[in-house]
Amino acid sequence: METIAKLCCPFDKDELDLTILSQDLSGNVLEGILHCKTCKRVYPIIKGIPIMSPDEYREKKYEQPMLDVFAERGS
Repeated sequence: METIAKLCCPFDKDELDLTILSQDLSGNVLEGILHCKTCKRVYPIIKGIPIMSPDEYREKKYEQPMLDVFAERGS
């Protein structure tokens, strides 16, 4: 969680808000969403790894299930 707290948006360098969807017993984020208030981009955390690739290199089919869970929670 400490590493995730240090991340910023790669496009505008603004702070990212974290929504945790699941954690392990040690408090490490396993699934979640990082989102930038400035540019409105979202970055899923899948299996503990933040996916922060440029838009053209992102594989939406892997990210979409996480984004759907995020949307269902109304965040």
